[in-house]
Amino acid sequence: MRKIKISKEPIELYKILKLESLVDSGGEAKHVISEGRVIVNGKVETRKRKKIFSGDVVEFGENKIRVQVN
Repeated sequence: MRKIKISKEPIELYKILKLESLVDSGGEAKHVISEGRVIVNGKVETRKRKKIFSGDVVEFGENKIRVQVN
């Protein structure tokens, strides 16, 4: 599991996918989220603007990321 640091919370889910280069664009991030291909804290998440806080775990494909605040 990778750990990423964000400067402030919350951050929107689609932005994490984009910032970590798991997708090529914000539009693609929103698309994969709406298709139910992203998991947050063990549950499928379809809300593109879901607020992510420190300690949350985001999974997409083979990638698993724990979010932390600087």
